[in-house]
Amino acid sequence: MKSRPKPDPRRAEFEAVYERHSREVWALAYARWLSADIAADIMQETFLRLWKQWREGDADILNPRAWLLRVARNLAEDYAKSAFRRNGTQPPQTMNGVTSRDILPLERMEQEETFGQLKGELDKLPRADREILTLRYALDFDTNQIADLLDINPTAVHMRLSRARQRLAERLSAQGVGKTP
Repeated sequence: MKSRPKPDPRRAEFEAVYERHSREVWALAYARWLSADIAADIMQETFLRLWKQWREGDADILNPRAWLLRVARNLAEDYAKSAFRRNGTQPPQTMNGVTSRDILPLERMEQEETFGQLKGELDKLPRADREILTLRYALDFDTNQIADLLDINPTAVHMRLSRARQRLAERLSAQGVGKTP
């Protein structure tokens, strides 16, 4: 036969304090937040802390009402500063719209494959086309910089770039790059 645990001698005192002050503690929290649910949570936490304090016997609480009101006021202020209060909770569907900054693995593979094909086709282009495309797109030089470097007119740079892009596009198109299935 199991023995019953001894009743806590402070339980009756706790229940009496609860009966006397719970409405006042709730009202203090309600006045701060104008929410019955938040007030009930704060009241519950306040009395839980009182119970723990009495169980641990760390300190004698000479004026339980004053202690309860101070703790409830502090909890109400802490709630205002809490991350939960600022951010709340969101329905699970909200997370469906969150995307990563990284590209998806499948997209990364497609991109790497496309870059590989591009590099292969660039290698097959004449040296002058590779040079002008590299200066413009790999090194990000502007038209005037390319013109100075190659000692040609900026209009000639535009013409060479246009023709080099056209030849590369034809080669990539023949390989099926850029076509959607």
